Amino acid sequence: MWKMKIRDANTYSSEKYSDFIGEFIGTFILVFFGCGSVAVTVLFSSHNGLFQVAAIWGIGVALAIYATRHISCAHLNPAVSVAMVVAQRMPVRKLPTYLAGQFFGAFMAATVLYVLFSNSILNFEMLHSIKRGDPESVATAMIFGEFYPNPGVALIAHVTMWDAFLAEAIGTFALVFFIFSLTEGCNVGRPDDLLAPLFIGSALALIISIMAPLTQAGLNPARDFSPRMFAYLTGWHHAAMPDNQYGFLIVYVVGPVCGAILAALLFRKIIEPIMLKKNGDTCCNCK
Repeated sequence: MWKMKIRDANTYSSEKYSDFIGEFIGTFILVFFGCGSVAVTVLFSSHNGLFQVAAIWGIGVALAIYATRHISCAHLNPAVSVAMVVAQRMPVRKLPTYLAGQFFGAFMAATVLYVLFSNSILNFEMLHSIKRGDPESVATAMIFGEFYPNPGVALIAHVTMWDAFLAEAIGTFALVFFIFSLTEGCNVGRPDDLLAPLFIGSALALIISIMAPLTQAGLNPARDFSPRMFAYLTGWHHAAMPDNQYGFLIVYVVGPVCGAILAALLFRKIIEPIMLKKNGDTCCNCK
């Protein structure tokens, strides 16, 4: 009996290790390439148009899933992990390990990006007479954290905290709904498992293309909070967290989690039973 307990404990420890490593690597890839696309756009105007940046985020997600889905389940997003628990696709005991890997992976990606672009950021600030930490330094802080409205369209867009919350909740709702739809075994219309990451990345790019002018389209608490904390610690201070009411937490953490939970409940309680019933019918034609 005691040998069996030791074996089970070792198995659980190995499982936790692989889950952490998978989520760390996958989230690192996602944030490095995604925030990297924002960095080169802000600093060098390397990309023209929102869709180019959105496409890089989508490709980054697809590659991150392909790279890590055999190590962990490749959620790469705390909101997705919470949704998986709510939908009973993942035991709640795994959630802390997944969240730790995601938040740490995002923080390390921000660290590497800063090392890579620090001199260019300093030069950008000097050329534009920006003092890091002042309100105008949001122009470079947006490389890491996100802001509403998007600083690039702030003169045009009028976005309140609750507008931004709704945008993040709806965007994450759509993303999680697509993830469930594209990976659910009872959905006969889903793509092949080998292609699912490409479709998930495409869904993300589509959502970013609509939501980014409002909130920069975070849709992922780890992607926002960890790089934002890195910016706070490296000189941007309160410019990285401009809302005195901590609205960024409501918008970029609570909003995505709420949207993800609603999508999980909708799929679990309504969509999945319909799919199961349809699969049980003798005729597979749409009616």
